Amino acid sequence: MKKIFLIIFFIVSVNNVSASIKDNIINKLKDIENISFKFEQNINGKIENGNCIIEYPKKIFCKYDLSNQKILVSNGKSLVIKTLSSYYHYSLKKTPLNLILNKNFLLEKISNLEERNINDQFVNYNFIENENEINLFFDKNTFNLIGWQTIDIYQNISITYLSSIKRNQKLKENLFTLPQQN
Repeated sequence: MKKIFLIIFFIVSVNNVSASIKDNIINKLKDIENISFKFEQNINGKIENGNCIIEYPKKIFCKYDLSNQKILVSNGKSLVIKTLSSYYHYSLKKTPLNLILNKNFLLEKISNLEERNINDQFVNYNFIENENEINLFFDKNTFNLIGWQTIDIYQNISITYLSSIKRNQKLKENLFTLPQQN
């Protein structure tokens, strides 16, 4: 009888720990209005670095550490990638960022997904939505979003790592205004 009780207690304890991680991730995400962070982005082996700010819902501003002055901006509807020599304008709805930048969508998805523990340090949630496969990664100790993996609009694997994360900072008023074409 003691063995059965111990087994049931162990199963309940494991489930509570798992639910606790998910609950903490959800609660932390609910409290975020904006986050700023450094990033490293790997697209098919090409690595780029920079800084980003996300403001929910669906706004992002990223400045890359490149000599071509690359920036990526979304105002919630459109996405622009601009460099000294190029200008790309996309409907945000046609990119995986449309989902990643939608906090309410992420909260709903995470609530209904099983997490995967990775190396006892990270928690991963994987889902497919509108033909976009998205992997979200959270730190198991801080419950911060620390990265994502997607397939970009050109069918390249794109992995983005976040570091130096700051939450709910005061932001510049026109930060998410789309830049004009040169």
